[in-house]
Amino acid sequence: MNHVEHIAYDMVMVTLSVSLVVLAIILFLACKKKPVESEETLPVKICARAYPLMEIDAATDGFNHRRIIGQGRLGTVYAGTLEKEELVAVKRIHPVLVLSNAGFGFSSVLKWLSLAQHPNVVPIIGFSEAAGERVIVMEFVHMASLDLYLHQNQDGASLLDWNKRFRIAAGAARGLQYLHQVVAPNIVHGCVKSSNILIDVNFCARISDYGLNFLGPVEKRGLVGHVDDEYWSERRGGGATKESDVYGLGVVLLELLSGKGCEGGFLVKWALPMIRETNFTELLDPRLVIPSDMKPLVRLAKVASACVSNSRKCRPPMAQVATILNNLETEVCL
Repeated sequence: MNHVEHIAYDMVMVTLSVSLVVLAIILFLACKKKPVESEETLPVKICARAYPLMEIDAATDGFNHRRIIGQGRLGTVYAGTLEKEELVAVKRIHPVLVLSNAGFGFSSVLKWLSLAQHPNVVPIIGFSEAAGERVIVMEFVHMASLDLYLHQNQDGASLLDWNKRFRIAAGAARGLQYLHQVVAPNIVHGCVKSSNILIDVNFCARISDYGLNFLGPVEKRGLVGHVDDEYWSERRGGGATKESDVYGLGVVLLELLSGKGCEGGFLVKWALPMIRETNFTELLDPRLVIPSDMKPLVRLAKVASACVSNSRKCRPPMAQVATILNNLETEVCL
């Protein structure tokens, strides 16, 4: 290594060290400051707690299969009961992903992600790590995923009407805007899809599984169709970005409009020509009555189209998407 290369290497190492120190200071200050109640008076729990694995094991009855409430590309989710009968959702990361991320700063990332406190975001309460084990503890609220409501719903009585769909779209956008703009450092979700949007008893959308893409960045299972083509590019600018989150939300909007699943990207290819040709009779969910005033649905379709049909540099930011969807929610639901 020549003299110039030595200098360049030293500069990179100094920059990396400064970045790590800054992140550590942010986490320290965040964990020390007093919780501030949100406008929605949500209970605020700043900085995730480190749980002993034995405590998590006891909370889930030894990760009993009867406690499984969900499975995804990153892990299996269990219903757990901690001390004082606190009900939590426990995500046990798949062993192969744990091994591939050995040595990564799991606890530091989880503490950072736990800073997210918003009415449209599911908070992270804690974590646990041991040899071959990585566990994430999240707030358990009595919810079902948007995916279940839209695509696995056998009960016609619980079918989401258009008003609820507008409310869910706006809530999801607000949660993502908060992650993109308010949390410091900002959080990129990495896998925005209907199974990662939970719906509570008041039909309020809440974003879950945000910022966990570091655990399986090249794991295609569960990602194809929910991220843009640039995601898979090996060039600079590929991978999970705020723009890929906008694309994922656009796919969700198409699901809300059509009632169809993502189906590995075929939904976008099927829906975009219909939106361009204003063929909304074919596009809209046939299980619902088409309203007499189509203008809000047309605007929603145009937002979805802007999110998924443009390249990353031409895609609208999440703040702009959230503003439009908030206005639509106000117009339709209030």
